[in-house]
Amino acid sequence: MSDTRTSTGDDGLVALVTGASSGIGEATARLLARDHGARLVLVARREERLRALADELGGATVVAADLTDADAPARVAEAVKHEHGRLDLLVNNAGAAWRGTFEESGWDNVKRHMEINFDAVVRLTEALLPLLRSSAPSAIVNVSSTAGRVGRAGSGSYSASKFALAGWSDSLHLEERTNGVHVGLVLPGFAATEGFPQRELVDRAATRWIVSTPEKVAEAVLDAGLNGKAERYVPRAYGLAAALRVVAPGLVRRAMGGRAETFAPKTKH
Repeated sequence: MSDTRTSTGDDGLVALVTGASSGIGEATARLLARDHGARLVLVARREERLRALADELGGATVVAADLTDADAPARVAEAVKHEHGRLDLLVNNAGAAWRGTFEESGWDNVKRHMEINFDAVVRLTEALLPLLRSSAPSAIVNVSSTAGRVGRAGSGSYSASKFALAGWSDSLHLEERTNGVHVGLVLPGFAATEGFPQRELVDRAATRWIVSTPEKVAEAVLDAGLNGKAERYVPRAYGLAAALRVVAPGLVRRAMGGRAETFAPKTKH
């Protein structure tokens, strides 16, 4: 694992995107480069994919790292400080999911979800917060999930980590807004990505319409980060499920039943 950079110039937004080697992270990086001329810091485990993307976008800082490693936050922060000296936007997108009921997978599954979907995000944000404060006005966007507001059978561990991320994001915004750091939250529903192909939904005409794309989620990420939105559901209609969860929890439980397990995330990304 190494830190490298190809120059993109001295001006422009400095943005860091985790999980940038594919899916939502890659789409977000492309959008930032195309529409905002951003100087990018790309973070993911797959260095060759990051380098290829950096070359395609005309250069970027590449940090190949597993964010659950003890030294990863410090390495990423050092790369940002050394190469750019500031950070205007942090997009915490990297995550993973494994399907399984609590009876089947137990605490171990909860633990590994929390390590990557929550703990790694908190640790990286802690390492970068001084730079975000000194660069204010700046923003953090945490990519949670609609499953972070509405639990589904077979993905309780994933939901737990995303619920935690959503709650922490709300509190962090209240704490950091006086420092000029906005914290936005993006809650995608089903989105077809390399890690989450959603074949069960895409292959059925009756459910295909509820599947979004990485590009649409990337637009929501920029809306939450650059336009100061508190939170964005993708598609927006998923926000209705979250609202119903508050006002009519029994109805939502009956509606969800056990069927959601069929469509629960299956793989790491």
